[in-house]
Amino acid sequence: MKPEFVLNDPATFNAVLPWSHFSVAGGKNSRDVASSRLLQEKLSHYLDVVEVSIARQISLRSEAFFHAMSSQHELQDRLRETADAVAKLRARTAAIDRVMCRGPLRVLRDALTRNNCIKLHNKLKLMAAVHQTQPTVQLLLSTSEFVGALELIATTKEVLQQELQGIHSFRHLGSQLCEMERLIDKMMVADFSTYTQSDLNRAFEEDSQVLEKVTEQPAAPGKDRLQSLVFGLLRQRKLDFLDIYSEEMIRAAKNIVRQCVVKSVLQISEIDADTVKFHEQMRLMTFPQWFDLLLDIFEHFILFLKRIKATLSIIRNMVLEVLDSSQRSRLADVSSATNHSDGRTNEEEEEAESGGPALHSGEAELAYLTHEGLFISDALNEAEQRSNAAAHAQLRAQTHTETCGSDSASATTESSSSREHNSNTTSSLPIGGAAVIEDVMPSDLELSRVANNVQELLYTASDVSHDRCVKVLMTRAKDGSLERLSSSEFVCLSQAVESFVRDTEELCGRRSMSLRGALQSQANRFVQRFHEERKTKLSLLLDNERWKQAEVPAEFQDLVDSIADGRITLPERKPTGCEDRKPSEFLCVDGQKYAVVGTVLLLIRMFLEYCQCVNDIPSITTDILTRLADLLKHFNSRSCQLVLGAGALQVVGLKTITTRNLALASRCLQLVVHYIPVIRAHFETRLQPRQYSILRHFDHITKDYNDHIAEISAKLVAIMDSMFEKALSKYEVKAPMPSACLRNVCKQMAKMHEAIHELLPEEQTQMLFLRISASFKLHLKRQLARLGVGNDGGPQYGLVMVDVAFYSENVQALRSLEHLDLNMPEIWEQKR
Repeated sequence: MKPEFVLNDPATFNAVLPWSHFSVAGGKNSRDVASSRLLQEKLSHYLDVVEVSIARQISLRSEAFFHAMSSQHELQDRLRETADAVAKLRARTAAIDRVMCRGPLRVLRDALTRNNCIKLHNKLKLMAAVHQTQPTVQLLLSTSEFVGALELIATTKEVLQQELQGIHSFRHLGSQLCEMERLIDKMMVADFSTYTQSDLNRAFEEDSQVLEKVTEQPAAPGKDRLQSLVFGLLRQRKLDFLDIYSEEMIRAAKNIVRQCVVKSVLQISEIDADTVKFHEQMRLMTFPQWFDLLLDIFEHFILFLKRIKATLSIIRNMVLEVLDSSQRSRLADVSSATNHSDGRTNEEEEEAESGGPALHSGEAELAYLTHEGLFISDALNEAEQRSNAAAHAQLRAQTHTETCGSDSASATTESSSSREHNSNTTSSLPIGGAAVIEDVMPSDLELSRVANNVQELLYTASDVSHDRCVKVLMTRAKDGSLERLSSSEFVCLSQAVESFVRDTEELCGRRSMSLRGALQSQANRFVQRFHEERKTKLSLLLDNERWKQAEVPAEFQDLVDSIADGRITLPERKPTGCEDRKPSEFLCVDGQKYAVVGTVLLLIRMFLEYCQCVNDIPSITTDILTRLADLLKHFNSRSCQLVLGAGALQVVGLKTITTRNLALASRCLQLVVHYIPVIRAHFETRLQPRQYSILRHFDHITKDYNDHIAEISAKLVAIMDSMFEKALSKYEVKAPMPSACLRNVCKQMAKMHEAIHELLPEEQTQMLFLRISASFKLHLKRQLARLGVGNDGGPQYGLVMVDVAFYSENVQALRSLEHLDLNMPEIWEQKR
């Protein structure tokens, strides 16, 4: 099995044949020679046997052998003839090749060579265009055409990846373009920041709400400029550009307040801006000066918010336009992919019916004819590209359903110069920029989130404006100056703040609560001081009240008349001396006359001030209501202490609390009770339904006042009752009649009537005297029972009836008591 096996090699021969062992190293002996000779003879015998057998076999087949030899000669003759025919055919084929085939094949080769040269030329033109990308990008950047530069970079990168992949001279261009793209990102962010600063910090005297120009270089108008920046930032997925706007917005808001304060301080000679700190400057202003400053700040912030809203509207519309364009582009791609797929299916069916694609057979024939292999790969590659075109379009459609973008949006944001540069530079580049733009644009979800963030940024602008105004308000309120404002001044402040809050809410679509909350805090302090002042004033008035009937000035009567007309407001003060109207003795309210003290007149004005305060500052309704309830309770309790409790004897120095004092106090309380429902109705219209429970304070106050009035009536009755008890205890039934005791009783009754009949209305006077008469009858009945006088018709009975008739005549002779039913028979004990 060795590759060098050769039998004629002596060593190999000796190793193979059996007698090789006869040869020994020491030489040949006679025995070995004899054995060798015997073996040779034996082999010779075998050879003879074989030769004899072969000869016998040949002799047996001699005829077939000789026939094969003759056939071989005949076959050689035919092969010779065939060789001659093949030589003639080859000569003819060479002639045909020379005459008919070489020219057409050369034409085919030249056509393919021409196509390859065209492809090469196009590649070279493409390379030249790509080579000009960097200078063109720099030219675009010099005019701040970021969108055009980004589109050119994206298209160039696409060409490098698809058309010029593997070109050695462009091996570093991709990384250079990426670096240039990062540089453009930084430039766009810086440009947007510059635009934002210029827009938010420009003078408010300008009429335009959108900044017209950012730099001194020629550029598009402000709206197009902003749209171009926003589209470029969206395209690069720099979705945090709104954070830049928010930061600049906060800085601009701070500057607005500072500029307004500086401008106001320059107009005030009393304040030295160089030596007084910024916050102290606002505290040193008088209220009118500070209020004018606040109005100026409000006005500037309204203009500030209008500018922000105009700018954010452009940004939001741009985002929504890109989103809409993305959705429409995606739908169009899906539709075109579906149509292309249907058309390709129809073509395949037609090819199947016609027996197979002719294009493929032609290309296969072309590949066979150009057997040298020079253009076979190009031909097959073209065939493969055409056959995979539909599959590539369908894949692109699927890709677009996952990512979204817009190439049409770029047309709305590019300036004319940008489009010129792109057309000049990318004229030889393949059309692929749209797909690139669509791939890099944010998704629908991201765009929707950006649009929502734009709206939230407008809300933030409103909150920031309110927060800066709160700083101004709290700086002024730090030393308590806002708490010391008069009612009219605080109302002016409240109305200004409410107007600003309404304007910002209407402008931004959101109710910011910080300024309103700060005003509410100040309003609570104002209400506290407002209430304390009036409560203190009421206490001083009550402590100095002598409980005598006061004349009613005409202005108070007009005040009451305005309340009757449904106007729960304070009338404007009329100039002194414009009318010469005398005061009246009584206050006329709804046809009734009220005898009042001066304190009650001022109390009416006070609770009207509370109601007016609610009209001007609706946010403090509940607080004012509880304070007013406290004021009314204070008047009730303090007047009770002074009159019923006789505190006025020590406080004012009255000698005694007369029945007239009591009746006057009762009538004053009745006047307040009359107005409690009016006040309640006024507050009810300004409360939310869930706050109605607080109105129960008025129910409790009404009950307390009515209890107080009842106690005064009981006190008047008790005064007469003690007089009856003292006088009638000495009553004796004896002539002369009428007795001195009854004369004294009637005299006291007349004094009581004289003291109260002008103060109390007839109905109350009658009810009071009915109760007094009942007390008289009770004491007379007890005295008669003690004396043993009964209605037996005897002499004593007659004398008593004379006194009773005298009493009845005197009582009924009093004014408004003529028809009083005294029911005098009740003085007699009923017989059982």
